[in-house]
Amino acid sequence: MQAPFSTISTFRDTLAKAAGPDALAIAGAQDRNGQLTKPPGALGRLEDLAIWYAGWRGDAKPQINAPQVIIFAGNHGVCAQGVSAFPPEVTAQMVANFEHGGAAINQLSKAFGAKMDVYALALDTPTADFTVAPAMTEEEFVEALQTGWNAVDPDADLLVTGEMGIGNTTSAAAVAAAVLGGHASDWTGRGTGVDDAGLARKTDVVAKGLALHATSDSLEALRCLGGRELAAMAGAIAAARYHRIPVILDGFICCAAAASLAKAVDGALDHTVAGHLSAEGAHQAMLTALGKEPLLNLGLRLGEGSGAALAIGILKGAIACHSGMATFAEAGVSDG
Repeated sequence: MQAPFSTISTFRDTLAKAAGPDALAIAGAQDRNGQLTKPPGALGRLEDLAIWYAGWRGDAKPQINAPQVIIFAGNHGVCAQGVSAFPPEVTAQMVANFEHGGAAINQLSKAFGAKMDVYALALDTPTADFTVAPAMTEEEFVEALQTGWNAVDPDADLLVTGEMGIGNTTSAAAVAAAVLGGHASDWTGRGTGVDDAGLARKTDVVAKGLALHATSDSLEALRCLGGRELAAMAGAIAAARYHRIPVILDGFICCAAAASLAKAVDGALDHTVAGHLSAEGAHQAMLTALGKEPLLNLGLRLGEGSGAALAIGILKGAIACHSGMATFAEAGVSDG
């Protein structure tokens, strides 16, 4: 299905009109959960995850059979400011690695039975340096949103979006500050491992971008300060909402893209859970602002969707227990 929008305004309207979870499926899942052969609440958060998932899939006894992982790659003009420990050429080199099955995300997707797709977005044409101009024109921004939207398989039953883009923690920090408030220093971290001088330079670059592109519109903030891969992730997460496909959010960069949706439309991230807490310093503050509790905390800072892909296993476990366990009546076990 092609994206049903052609402007930022119609994208916002499409997201706002997307349906919510199925109340009957939630009620049915809650009822089933109360009859399973375990003490009440014994599976802790797994029970809540299963009921949440059931509501979005419209099935009180759901299965996860077709998870999809999508990696979006983009290059950033702001790299000219020396914000990364790696050159922009690494983006294309890593895309080739993804395509040949050699990256961590390839292994994790395979381990948890997910189909993985990779989209390289105009790598030969980096976004504009956001310290001097908006990162993307509206046309470029909408095209990236559409690419993300169209990449989602409507038959998928779970989505993970990941990214690759040298310099994109700088863009993500700028988007986070613009959308969630605070100072550049609150959101800017070491990314791929810049030293103290690099961190100071990166923070200054974010501050310059914020000063140049002051806006209260979160989608405009994403256009002016983000990257094509961040916009594509936002488009994919919105498409998943439209198709009622639950989403596992990845780390700092993915959550920055998602935050622009949350501020644009109330409840836009109700179909999402946070896969993990990354080692990027401001990720915890971002999750707190989004009201998300991470499923995992393993010190990951790779990106690529790796933490979210790992969390597919947690959600699969929750659904396996919820839909596969016997009820007390089925097992002939006394429930008290």
